[in-house]
Amino acid sequence: MLIHSVYFWLKAELTDAQRAEFRGGLESLAGVKSLVSLHVGSPAPLPPRPVLDSTYSFSITGVFKDVAGHDLYQVDPLHKAFLEQFRSYWTKVQIYDAA
Repeated sequence: MLIHSVYFWLKAELTDAQRAEFRGGLESLAGVKSLVSLHVGSPAPLPPRPVLDSTYSFSITGVFKDVAGHDLYQVDPLHKAFLEQFRSYWTKVQIYDAA
């Protein structure tokens, strides 16, 4: 199993409509066939703690059966279309992959 966690910091000047469009783009990634599951989220409304980073705008957590599934995701047309459409929306992206 491979867990693919991606955190996005969106540009401050985006409108609410653009943020909703971005979330829809993230949700469209669920159509990638090599994904076992996909969760789209935003920071949980928890009290601040020194170890908690809630500065990001959105995150996805994708589960793949194996590294080969992850590799297929990277070249999947849905993933490529998402990147092409929304790359200009973020200021930072951070990825953590765990096996």
